[in-house]
Amino acid sequence: MIVCSNCKHTNMDGAMFCAECGSQLVGKDLITQNITVQNLDRTNEHKPRNDVYQSFDSSDTWGSLHLLDTGQVLPLSTRNEFTMGRISEGQPIMPDIDLSPYQAYASGVSRLHAVIKRNGNRIIFMDLGSANGTYINGKRLTANVEQVLNHGDIIALGKLKLQILVKNA
Repeated sequence: MIVCSNCKHTNMDGAMFCAECGSQLVGKDLITQNITVQNLDRTNEHKPRNDVYQSFDSSDTWGSLHLLDTGQVLPLSTRNEFTMGRISEGQPIMPDIDLSPYQAYASGVSRLHAVIKRNGNRIIFMDLGSANGTYINGKRLTANVEQVLNHGDIIALGKLKLQILVKNA
């Protein structure tokens, strides 16, 4: 168990942020270093990164997730259910929506953090027992309990904030 130095709340081992007050639990003593850029390969400098910015045909989407920090859009299309999390080396089970390119690790997103699914006209969201929790409109979800989402709700996976926009809501 990790005790938060800010509010003294006891958090689960592996948590990066306090579940009570949101303070960072690990990495406070990290040291930054200057790096030189003179030896970096600049051949890919002006190429678009297709792994981060993906164009999509919105005709088959039922909704989208908007990353509030960057403004990027992640379409929810074709399928009715998606797992969300981040990829890490040697991980046997991969999330359907990889949030690694959006600073997921630094934000406290678990490898398999949550699931979002469409059931008729309802959008269901569930935390999968993540280390740093999931919040909908500021309210912490209980792990493994389904929660109905509404158009415009703000979802926080750890510290990574997304807004759900549902087509024809």
